[in-house]
Amino acid sequence: MLVPVIIISSIFVILLVLKILSYENGSECMERISRYIRDGARTFLKKEYKIIFIFVLIVSLLLLLLDKPDTAVNEGVIHSVSFLLGAILSMSAGYIGMRISTISNVKTAQAVKKSLFEGFKVAFSSGLVMGLTTSILGLFGIYIIYTVTNSIEFLFSLALGASSVALFARVGGGIFTKAADLGADLVGKVEQDIPEDDPRNPAVIADNVGDNVGDVAGMGADLFESYIGSIIAAMSLAFVESSNIMLPLYLACVGLISSIIGAIFTRGKKIDLAILKGSLISNLVFILLSYFIVKHLTGNMKLFISIIIGSLTGIGIGLLTHYYTSEKSKYAKKIADSSLKGVANNILSGISTGFRSTRSIMILVAFSIIISYYSAGLFGIAIAGVSMLATLGFSLSIDAYGPVADNAGGIVEMCKLSKEIRRRTDELDALGNTTAAIGKGFAIGSAALTSLALLSTYSSLTGVSISLVEPKTLIGLFIGAMLPFYFSSITIESVNHTAHKMIDEIRRQFRDKKILRGEKMPDYNKCIEISTKEAIKEMIKPAIIAIISPLLIAILFGLNALGGLLAGSLVSGIILGISLSNSGGVWDNAKKFIERKLDGRNSIAHKAAVIGDTIGDPLKDTSGPSLNILIKLMTTISLVFLPLISKLVLF
Repeated sequence: MLVPVIIISSIFVILLVLKILSYENGSECMERISRYIRDGARTFLKKEYKIIFIFVLIVSLLLLLLDKPDTAVNEGVIHSVSFLLGAILSMSAGYIGMRISTISNVKTAQAVKKSLFEGFKVAFSSGLVMGLTTSILGLFGIYIIYTVTNSIEFLFSLALGASSVALFARVGGGIFTKAADLGADLVGKVEQDIPEDDPRNPAVIADNVGDNVGDVAGMGADLFESYIGSIIAAMSLAFVESSNIMLPLYLACVGLISSIIGAIFTRGKKIDLAILKGSLISNLVFILLSYFIVKHLTGNMKLFISIIIGSLTGIGIGLLTHYYTSEKSKYAKKIADSSLKGVANNILSGISTGFRSTRSIMILVAFSIIISYYSAGLFGIAIAGVSMLATLGFSLSIDAYGPVADNAGGIVEMCKLSKEIRRRTDELDALGNTTAAIGKGFAIGSAALTSLALLSTYSSLTGVSISLVEPKTLIGLFIGAMLPFYFSSITIESVNHTAHKMIDEIRRQFRDKKILRGEKMPDYNKCIEISTKEAIKEMIKPAIIAIISPLLIAILFGLNALGGLLAGSLVSGIILGISLSNSGGVWDNAKKFIERKLDGRNSIAHKAAVIGDTIGDPLKDTSGPSLNILIKLMTTISLVFLPLISKLVLF
């Protein structure tokens, strides 16, 4: 079943790409701007992947140490190959997404001239290519490693490769995009009172490049890691509990089919209703097909309850995220109203909304855990996690279309198309902000279930019981709870540091009055160069912290402390990630509400909202989404290096 579905889905993706390529590109100006963006994104990824490759090579050599002398097969080599495959597939998911998005942005700008839905159709198709490709690559990687080795152990190395690349891609891409965005907004919109995406702004191309390297390439690697992580976690628990190991793979398989069916039905004049219809259909088809899969493979229909719970939890997280971050939500309107009083009120209202949103989402996740557990045990929790991400092909498509719409709006602005066309791209972009927040909510929510499953596997393999009265466990628990905050501090400061250099460069160029008068083109490449150089340099430290921390704690304090570390980081990381992502999302949409509904550009409220948005940018696009990778990466490292750690424990 698996191979035919992968082949058929791949053919569907190829046909979809050919359809996208057939759409018109628009005017010479539109093509030129799109080419600037495409070249900048390609340059950044090329340099970023060189650094990642060096890291991947070092870790793959370290994995050779996992060889067991009393076995006929060199297990270290298999671990190394599995790790390399996970890394390569993760980079491929990001690169393919970036390529298709930089091709589609100008086509979306041209299509939106006809109608809002025509523009959405092109952008959504671009996201669908990325979503389906990510799912296909994930299934392919797991199927190859498990079929060849017939062992769960080597799947952890596959997940480690994917998680490592995802962390680099999310952090590096996030620093690039948010430093450029922050610099462009603060100097261009606040200091110079020029519109967003104004071609006179030296950072405008870097800002649009950032949408692709951060929100597309970074997100693609991120959700690829989340997708295979959920499947591998469920397969590992199935192995521990002697359940059906192939069930998670088959569920992911029917999820891929369901995503295609849901995408076909994503039609209608109202885009938000079209997305809702497609989402509901993909989930309903998945639940229906899963019933027959569970009945045929296991006969344990209690597992079917976990599947329903996982799917409903995913939908619930999406609805709650929409409720807290949408431009139409009462919270965005409340922040817009607070902006009339000044910057401080805007900031306080946005932080409050992010904190508040954790309550409903965490209660929902808690209920899904308890119901899944009493239905089918720990394996039921893992299956709920797989079910939440099974229709990733569709859910990622509505997430990835947002950056394409944002780029299209930039192209429309820079080529001075009509206000009506710009209004349409703004409408697409506003909805894209909400769907992007939903995508982050999916990733963070599923990370809770996936990490819990991986933590249970760790406990089963080590015999460690996480007890709150055991001092070493408490040491790990406190340090683990601290790590997401420390990690976020570093990534936020990295954006801030890079933005300082970006702001200085923009101000330097604006001192040439010919640029502000539109008589001279800015040096776009200089800003792209600053973001590229600093992002690649700044992404290394957070990645090292994520990799070294679990190994160091285990060696110094033992396996109980490591168990506490993983549990502490899981709880604080999930809550902090939700809060940061939703604060950033609602700040962004509050700004758009002021621009579109209150006609408040260049007003006091708008300036306050722009500052709120720039504060929220690194929270929602760098630090927040990186946390779900952090907690899974630390657990995966612990599982892969467990044999080595056990020999090196000092106390």
